[in-house]
Amino acid sequence: MGRVCMTTPANDMERYLQPTYFLDSDTVAVKDLVATITVHKTTDVDKAVALFYWVRDEIRYDVYSLSENPADYKASAVIEKRIGWCVPKAVLLAALARAVGVPSRLHFADIRNHQIGEKLLDVMQTNLFFYHGYTEMYLKDTWVKATPAFNAELCHKMGHKTVAFDGLSHGMLPATTLNNEKHVEYVKDRGTAPDLPLEEIMDYFKKVYPSM
Repeated sequence: MGRVCMTTPANDMERYLQPTYFLDSDTVAVKDLVATITVHKTTDVDKAVALFYWVRDEIRYDVYSLSENPADYKASAVIEKRIGWCVPKAVLLAALARAVGVPSRLHFADIRNHQIGEKLLDVMQTNLFFYHGYTEMYLKDTWVKATPAFNAELCHKMGHKTVAFDGLSHGMLPATTLNNEKHVEYVKDRGTAPDLPLEEIMDYFKKVYPSM
């Protein structure tokens, strides 16, 4: 894919702190939000954890909010809309992290959701979610994965486990539900990116999800 970054030299870390078109961490909307969320937080880990839980639960997960308009994927736009699927929520978390000086990047993987609803399955014609997106933040000299996709309200309604994040260990989608049924299976790692490769993702979606 040409985007995988297995290691991060110290002199390359700056790219994971810079604002981009999508990760618009220099905007008023983003700056004001992080100031509110992290007002009483002093360490990078504490700030990252607070940002994660805000994005997880205050941005409602909605897979039907899929859009081809690049402007809809800007972090500042996600803040305004307060809904999004995994990719815009990952973008927002990454932008918020950069706004408080925590290096961040996006990570993509193909996952199989064994708990997909019939309505969505009829549309997608598969339970494979290609380019599932989540965030990585550089904390205590290592990249830590954080998956803010499913808000707690949705998880409780569906009987799913919520993703927890402590800033020290990876917060990934759980393999089983609260009833110990199969939930999420990671199928393929698509690597990391300093910014959102939206065109690449949308071109792929058009091939694998023609009904959408």
